[in-house]
Amino acid sequence: MNYDALLRQEVQDFIQENTTREISALALQKNPFPDLDYKLILNQIEARAKCQQKLPTWHQATGLIFPSKVSIEQTSSEIAAAYKSQLVSGNRLIDMTGGFGVDSYYFAKQMNAVIHCELDENLSQWVAHNYKKLGSTNITCVANDGLTYLEQQQERFDWIYIDPSRRNEVKGKVFLLKDCTPDVVSLMDCYFQYSNQILIKTAPLLDLKAGLKDFQFVKCIHIVAVENEVKELLWELEYHYSGAVTIKTRNFTKNHCDTFDFEMTSETLTSLALPQQYLYEPNSALMKSGGFVALANHYNIPKLHSHSHLFTSDSYIDFPGRRFEIVSVFPYTKKDMATHFTFKKANISIRNFPESVETIRKKWNISDGGTLYSFFTTDKNDQKIVLLCHKIN
Repeated sequence: MNYDALLRQEVQDFIQENTTREISALALQKNPFPDLDYKLILNQIEARAKCQQKLPTWHQATGLIFPSKVSIEQTSSEIAAAYKSQLVSGNRLIDMTGGFGVDSYYFAKQMNAVIHCELDENLSQWVAHNYKKLGSTNITCVANDGLTYLEQQQERFDWIYIDPSRRNEVKGKVFLLKDCTPDVVSLMDCYFQYSNQILIKTAPLLDLKAGLKDFQFVKCIHIVAVENEVKELLWELEYHYSGAVTIKTRNFTKNHCDTFDFEMTSETLTSLALPQQYLYEPNSALMKSGGFVALANHYNIPKLHSHSHLFTSDSYIDFPGRRFEIVSVFPYTKKDMATHFTFKKANISIRNFPESVETIRKKWNISDGGTLYSFFTTDKNDQKIVLLCHKIN
């Protein structure tokens, strides 16, 4: 298919004008460009619409070519790409698994030169075209396997970046590193022949301990969340590094970024206390990190229970997560629920509690929503309790 036809002004105008339309409705109307495959045009509209929140730079630009909407869904968001670009510096970086090129675009803002490797020749050409439209001039697009390129060129780079594909032709969507493409674990020695610094992006579901077991020379793990949803794990590897591993958590919201950094240790003990005036729930990046002891020590606050991962204090602190003022606390009994939980609508969360949110809602006839926040949890004495709270914004 000649994708150049998509760049005709009248076709681009049609794509731009219909970005907010329902694809199902558009599909029913007559193709205004009989010489073009209408499905191809619809794909451009659908993929472009997917970029509105995730990739605003691409959404706002004109004259770009987009891959499938699935590819857009799998690519890094601009927020995450901008963050990871701050982790690298120097002269040259190679992106071994270039894809749609969002990460390379942001790396190019920090590096003098970036090599974007992509096996799909069409995608490589589209990305090169898009970079020109976006005004990025220091990226070279290579339609080749990243490792093959390294072996052919025999050049060293300041950084190697790898985002292994988590879609296996046999197993479908995968999460274990050994099942990803490329298999970065088995190829690590080869990569280190061409750079002393490697940055690897992995799925949010990858267990940190499993990653530390598989990867050598881990210097830092970055846990990146957007709107309290962990989007990616970034593994910083430095050849022959043998020091402590630093965990850096980031939770990007509309107008703010919660940050908390700590060194991994074997420390497991923290102080416990009954609920005080304020309640704190760590954001998703912190939950993924497991750095609860570091949190307790840094803010000098106790947990409600060793397995509840909720914190409390008498004085308010600027905590990296959700913050609440506790209105009342009572035992989870039929009598106390009847006396204190007189609301028919509430936001319910469970932490270290034997019943699910759905079970609690059905059991006590509570609908979702409202301004009241309730936590069903276990206190330090192993008693099941309910905390009624107001959220602090």
